[in-house]
Amino acid sequence: MSNEQVKNEVAKKAKSEVAVLDIESFGDQGFENLTSKDLALPFLKILGQLSPQVTQGDSKFIPDARPGMIFNTVTNQLYDGQKGINVVPCFYKLQYIEWQDRKEGTGSPANIYESDSDILSKTTRDDFNKDRLENGNYVEETASHYVLILDKDMPTETALITMKSTQRKKSKKWNSMMQSIKEKKKDGSGFYKPAMFTQVYNLKTVLEKNSLGSWYGWDIEHVSKVPNNFSAFFLRIVILQPIGKPGLTPQLGILFFETVLIGSFPVIVLINVNALSSLV
Repeated sequence: MSNEQVKNEVAKKAKSEVAVLDIESFGDQGFENLTSKDLALPFLKILGQLSPQVTQGDSKFIPDARPGMIFNTVTNQLYDGQKGINVVPCFYKLQYIEWQDRKEGTGSPANIYESDSDILSKTTRDDFNKDRLENGNYVEETASHYVLILDKDMPTETALITMKSTQRKKSKKWNSMMQSIKEKKKDGSGFYKPAMFTQVYNLKTVLEKNSLGSWYGWDIEHVSKVPNNFSAFFLRIVILQPIGKPGLTPQLGILFFETVLIGSFPVIVLINVNALSSLV
């Protein structure tokens, strides 16, 4: 074989090796320094008539977006509101969130108060049904539902659904629905309440209205227990808080949560970033 033929064979072999490069073997590399502080928490929101995603000319406009669709704020994925999405609820939290008016504020909460706070007793209801503080800010009772989004009965990603104002009663209904589910004990001695994260729910959207206008709200139905092929992905809740350090109290608000493997056991970890940094 001539030198030229040898060069051609080497070139062909090198080209072939590049073509079959095993990308999977490099999985997870490059993300070593990413923490929850570097990630955005996905919210699932209902698009309304005035949402920027449905408003032509807005920088956030999405051509396929329509009022009543469900929108993922991180992936920009749209879900048909009439068909809905299946989720597994993992954690629930109630808080009172203080806001400045949209034109005056930064878009971030001015304060966050826990569910046992008496902050509402310091407010006055205005003509628009907002609970106003003396400083002019308003306080919203906000229910947060942390969920796993399912696709073909398997979890795909985590997300947060907040329900307030007219949707607060939907949150209460969902909580009552979850509380009412009972399973028979193995020994036949009675019934028990299964863990929140063992059940699947479908979330659709419906058009609602009152004397002040119309909007889209949540419609929630129980689907089933988590499917059999989900059993290997059984979930457990872990909350990280600065417990055991003198002078430290848990910071307000769980800011991120993710699924991690401890051994071969998948665990849902709810991470309070401020609390976690206090432990370092």
